[in-house]
Amino acid sequence: MTAALMPPLVVNGETVPRAAIAAEAQNHPAPKGKPGLAWRKAANALAVRTLLLQEASRRGLEPKPAEVGADRFETDEEALIRELLETVLELDSPTAEAVRTEWERDPSRFRTPPLWEVSHILVACDSHDKATRARAVELAKRVRESPHDFSRIAAEDSDCNSRANGGKLGQFGPGETTSEFEAALRQLSEGDVTVEPVLTRHGWHIIRMDAVDEGAVLPFEAVRQKISDAMEKAAWVRKARSYVQQLVKSAEISGADPSVFKPEAEDAGNPI
Repeated sequence: MTAALMPPLVVNGETVPRAAIAAEAQNHPAPKGKPGLAWRKAANALAVRTLLLQEASRRGLEPKPAEVGADRFETDEEALIRELLETVLELDSPTAEAVRTEWERDPSRFRTPPLWEVSHILVACDSHDKATRARAVELAKRVRESPHDFSRIAAEDSDCNSRANGGKLGQFGPGETTSEFEAALRQLSEGDVTVEPVLTRHGWHIIRMDAVDEGAVLPFEAVRQKISDAMEKAAWVRKARSYVQQLVKSAEISGADPSVFKPEAEDAGNPI
């Protein structure tokens, strides 16, 4: 189904421009060959945004954009929606007892950052061509068949300068490497090697976890404020979702189904 076949989005008599929906659709990935799904998700999101802006206008709110980064400010629409939600949502901070109860559910969740000591074999590539992936798969197979030869294989075949040290990269903490590489590290225990090559912007990697420090469990007082903030955020999300649902129920909407709209948020049952 093409965008041209989608019904117009009308919210309480206000028609949302198709160009706005098309632009918003870029933020909603959909399976290949199903552009209509991205369009419907975008229409739902814009229906909710339009409802919130209409309510802000009804209340006579004026946009006062807040700074959200270095020399970066909210748009007028973002400011109006924030101001509306600040006006209508009443939140109480979690009690000290509730925060401690949340911590006691599993204190091991709260640790200092992990530290990984890593080696790798790199097959560099600028594009995802079959030849470089085939080479990486073959190297991964050789490592699986002879794990004790990892350093020798790295020295002979890796495209990284670390080959001079048998593929050793040293130590990493969270945020110090690419997201794909870090995701792979989080799945490895000490001594493990990735079963399949891992693709990053640098190429294909066969990764070995040489050592791992999971980090020390932090005492309650060190994480009390973090837990409190996360619980307050989760409560805010629940109330915001409930408020949106109230607006939807009293609105006249065609061309969307915003009742299925779910803001991105942490699991309310596990706010940390």
